[in-house]
Amino acid sequence: MSDLASGRAGQEAQAAFCVLIVDDDPDMAGLLGRMLMQQGMQAQVAANGPAALEMIAASPPDLVLLDVQMPGPDGFEICRRLKSQEATALLPVVLVTALEDHDSRVRGIEAGADDFLSKPVRREELIARVKTLRRLHETRKELEGRRLAAEVQRKEEIRKAFARYISPRLAERVLRESRGSEEVFRNLSTRTAVVALFADLRGFTRLSETVPVSSIVPMLNEFFTELTAAAHDNEGTVFSMAGDSLLVGFNVPVPQADAASRAVSTGRAMIQRFAPVAARWQAEHGLSTGIGVGVEAGEVVVGNVGAPSFMSYTIIGDPVNVAARLMQRAEPNEILIGPRASLSLPAMLGGAMPLDRRSVKLKGKSEPVEVVTLRVAPV
Repeated sequence: MSDLASGRAGQEAQAAFCVLIVDDDPDMAGLLGRMLMQQGMQAQVAANGPAALEMIAASPPDLVLLDVQMPGPDGFEICRRLKSQEATALLPVVLVTALEDHDSRVRGIEAGADDFLSKPVRREELIARVKTLRRLHETRKELEGRRLAAEVQRKEEIRKAFARYISPRLAERVLRESRGSEEVFRNLSTRTAVVALFADLRGFTRLSETVPVSSIVPMLNEFFTELTAAAHDNEGTVFSMAGDSLLVGFNVPVPQADAASRAVSTGRAMIQRFAPVAARWQAEHGLSTGIGVGVEAGEVVVGNVGAPSFMSYTIIGDPVNVAARLMQRAEPNEILIGPRASLSLPAMLGGAMPLDRRSVKLKGKSEPVEVVTLRVAPV
């Protein structure tokens, strides 16, 4: 047993938040462990991916800090394995990496990472991100308890619980089914055409380095509140929140002939709704923020990841990957619309908004991709 594991032995296991540190560098692992233990958390260490999987199977932690570059299976692969298994699909995973390029971050999103930390790790950023996920982890447990209680109460209570995570129309569809909600979600697994939208908060890393730790979670909550409201106003389904990014789908689970237009309208609404918040943040903290948006259409697999007691409804496929990469290429307050999504836009869109076209090189694509660029002026 490592000295970190021994150090936590005297603590009450049920009271402390347990973090598993996966890193082949013992000095780095020790440093991260000491930072966490100073905050009253437990810290365990695994020197590589296979060892981490064994420890998680034996006694799941509350969160995993996962180094990307390790001998054997790298952090991306270990994260992918954890997120693909029912028992660990909801386990929060933070990728710790010296790779700062956008493609590496997209790989992390594709692997299912909940957040990212860049090396060298700053103590304030580590604690802020772990505390954010800890709060989300505890909230998820609390909400799961409420959902289970709601199943034996009035259907209206169930609808309200579901509507906090999925589009209201999907919630109503679940309630109309005569079978249990778990069975309804299983039968929604299919392959279908969707429009995927990824939105990302720009400048938040710099902002998080300057604001008090106690302000970071409320600021993220404020950000996601505005974006989720914009998505629901256009009847989009919010599939995931990872770090400061949001994935929304259209034409799913109910058909929407104008799905591409809804996605673009959602992107515009996100930028405009967030503008007053961004202005206030700039006045209070002196740093500019904005939203980058990527949109693409195509066929994806729609299904569920999770356990029978808690399902995560999600979409997987090339359009999702392209939307994520376009999001990374977008400037603040800019929407990049992929070639398949742009084909579905109404002809009047070009006359109503300042659009232009350009070619961009995306990882995984042999040829440059022509995209429509929409620059949105915050209101």
